[in-house]
Amino acid sequence: MSTAFTFPGQGSQSVGMGKDLADAFPAARAVFEEIDDALDQKLSALMWEGPEDELTLTANAQPALMAVSMAAMRALEAGGFSLKDKVAYVAGHSLGEYSALAAAGALTVGDTARLLRIRGNAMQQAVPVGKGAMAAIIGLEEDAVEAVCIECSDAGVCQIANDNGGGQIVISGARESIEKAVTAAGEKGAKRALLLPVSAPFHSELMQPAADAMRSALDDVTLNAPAVPLVANVVAAPIGDPDKIKQLLVEQVTGRVRWRETVSWFAANGVTELYEVGAGKVLTGLARRIDRSVAGKAINTPQDIEAYLGG
Repeated sequence: MSTAFTFPGQGSQSVGMGKDLADAFPAARAVFEEIDDALDQKLSALMWEGPEDELTLTANAQPALMAVSMAAMRALEAGGFSLKDKVAYVAGHSLGEYSALAAAGALTVGDTARLLRIRGNAMQQAVPVGKGAMAAIIGLEEDAVEAVCIECSDAGVCQIANDNGGGQIVISGARESIEKAVTAAGEKGAKRALLLPVSAPFHSELMQPAADAMRSALDDVTLNAPAVPLVANVVAAPIGDPDKIKQLLVEQVTGRVRWRETVSWFAANGVTELYEVGAGKVLTGLARRIDRSVAGKAINTPQDIEAYLGG
């Protein structure tokens, strides 16, 4: 029996997130101040007051979500929690992988914030607005969605971006090919196939300029071995070597987030408790749909932290 901590990705953001942590725990408030300083921006004010459309911008949402995750972690640590003693693995969904590495001591909070700002800007700038798209395919197996992507790739890049489990797969690529795939998936029996309101085709080959930017950015920071292994997105397997982790963070920009396989790996390797640390409960819901033998719980409020520390 063991525990893994997971960290959410984009889409979990909301105005006001993390304010209750900052008010309740000095250690949490210090995280928001550290990130404001690292980015030379009052990101915490944007997080707590909005406007929502500005918070949702990729370059803001990515460091903001990491900030909430790390605020929760620092609050736990101030209460005597030790990741190395209590947790066997960490993992994060897309940008959450950076939060996971910061939580495991592989990256400083300041470096993580700066990396995510670079990542957000680079991903937004990699493809002109309107040229790329993403879509959610509900109710088709991975191999069926893979076949749809191959069939529609004559219109441009079309690939699986996220295998989220529970019959939810996200595809990404050139707008024309994704629109074609939405129609084809419906014809092949998908329960739903719909374009997503996102600003770029994340986790597709079209993100290669952003991957190049991240390779350069990661070369400039120190990444230590994490206190516990990272179960990485693109391989759904535990990694501890810093150089390998850097390489996988680069590959992750254009590669698939294998979340279904990640949760299945946890279940097959003795993990019985999966805590989602940070904003929202998206990963908790996905875990429930992927494998009910893994108990998913969220840690994102002062009450959650007190309950965990008192358990």
